[in-house]
Order: sequence, then C-alpha cells, then structure tokens
Amino acid sequence: MRIISGKLRGRKFTLPSGKWPVRPTTDFAKEGLFNVLVHQFDLEEMSVLELFGGTGNFSFEFVSRGCSKVTYVDKFYPCVKFVKETAESWNIGEAIQAIRMDAFQYIDKAVGSFDLIVADPPYDLPRLGQLPTLIKQSRLLKKGGWFILEHNQMHEFEQHEDCFMVKHYGKTFFSYFSFD
Repeated sequence: MRIISGKLRGRKFTLPSGKWPVRPTTDFAKEGLFNVLVHQFDLEEMSVLELFGGTGNFSFEFVSRGCSKVTYVDKFYPCVKFVKETAESWNIGEAIQAIRMDAFQYIDKAVGSFDLIVADPPYDLPRLGQLPTLIKQSRLLKKGGWFILEHNQMHEFEQHEDCFMVKHYGKTFFSYFSFD
C-alpha cells in the first residue's frame, strides 16, 4: 500500500506478518475515491471519520492531503496499534485519533460530528446494509457532509433515498450518501 498524493506521497507501508482481518482498498479504487473528493471539498478544512479503519489506508491519505483531524475506528487491536505507531513514525500522530472500538458501538455512542465519514467494512458483514440508516440516525454527519460506503457488487444502494452517486473501480464500489 502507498500514499498517492500530498505531503506523504510515495510512502509505502505494509502490515506486519500474521493473520489480519483486513482487505486493503486497492490504490486504483482509492485514487478514484480521492479524485471525487478533491473536486468537491477542501480537505484541509475537513473533519473525517474512518470506520472499520483496518490498515488506516484512508486515514493516512486524508492526512497526507492536508486533513488535520481524522478519527480512525477499528475493533482489532493490532490494526489500531499499527495505525498509531505508523502515524507517530511519520510525525502525523497529532492528526489521527485512533480508537479501538466496534464501529457499530462507536456510531451508537459517539458525540460530535464530521464533515466526511468513510466506512470500509468487511464485504460479508451481516449489518453492512444498515450502515447508511445508522449513520443518518446518529447525526454523526454534519450538514452538507458525505457518508461514503465501500462495498462489492453484492450490495446495492442506488435505490436508497439518500444515495446520490455510486462509483465502481474494478470490483470495488463506493456509494455516496448525504442526509440533508
């Protein structure tokens, strides 16, 4: 995995060996997502929440592109530890708040709100289809903000009342939601 653009551009990171419950987003899909975002938002002014953060791939990319406040959430301790250690070694630890918690618990209990929420859950997650509604009910997303859900072709959100766009890059799909 690598950082595509910004102050950390070109940096590569690999997970330590061992069994990790993650499916990193491809550079191709990540680049497509960020091409959409940079034409819609000033990322330097954004507060971002990454749910099901895994490797921290999105969090690192957001910080590299100027985001000064990213909240990363994952329940797998080695992932959270990896993100914290990598952020510190790259001198960006102050920009990423890494939280070890189940994403559904975070949605239910969190206070505050974000300009942008990105969720990259396991594609076979039984409650994946509930995420747009749960995010809407939680009020975690600021007015005018976007919720972006990564998924595969087995999930369909184009008919969801709050979905305004679906993009796909190979087998990776991003559904975009706004709740205004």
